[in-house]
Amino acid sequence: MGSAEASRAPGELPAGLAALAERLGHGFADPGLLIEALTHSSRGGRRSYERLEFLGDRVVGLLVAERLLLHFPEEAEGALAKRHAVLVRGETLASIARELGLGPLIKVSPGEAESGGQKNPAILADVCEATLGALYLDGGLEPVRRVLLPLIDPLIAAATEPPQDNKTRLQEWAQGRGLPLPRYRGIGRSGPDHEPLFTVEVEVEGLAPARGEGRSKRIAEQEAAGHLLAEVAEAET
Repeated sequence: MGSAEASRAPGELPAGLAALAERLGHGFADPGLLIEALTHSSRGGRRSYERLEFLGDRVVGLLVAERLLLHFPEEAEGALAKRHAVLVRGETLASIARELGLGPLIKVSPGEAESGGQKNPAILADVCEATLGALYLDGGLEPVRRVLLPLIDPLIAAATEPPQDNKTRLQEWAQGRGLPLPRYRGIGRSGPDHEPLFTVEVEVEGLAPARGEGRSKRIAEQEAAGHLLAEVAEAET
């Protein structure tokens, strides 16, 4: 234990996390929650962010759904679901984590740090959810609203039409040209059980296959479809 850590009073946050709590606008009654939210499992021997991530995922989903209902009172459930999926996906949460400055504060093992763990988008997304989960446990929904909504509202306002996912766009592209439906094939899985990375390949008749990666097969399929769409767009220009 370092001298600064050893001299810190019980319940007191280290300087970096104290500054984060100030940015979040919340004085933690239980500072241990914020420490846990920013501790990666590679550290070993201490509780990591995974339980808080589980909770934060549900809290974020609830608040985003609530916000969408208020912003789009006439929109059907299907359109709202498309908007919701974009706002709670890993890329969005990783971006929010960067805005909050979470990356450098994540406690990882030396090996994970060397491999860029504190900049890994998947880890950033998880820590974002864990941090918001910690906020919820310590103070309820209001502190989470104060942090999340100013970051989510501009994204909601910028999307005038419900987003269309890449798989649907690729399917419509193929159907519009009389081609068979795209075929997806899982070709690999790597990483630990708690942070798997799936690799998927998509094929459309007459085109070279494209690959995508993601923390779930669904995300990997979306990325693969997006890559193939980009290749099609480039070929057609």
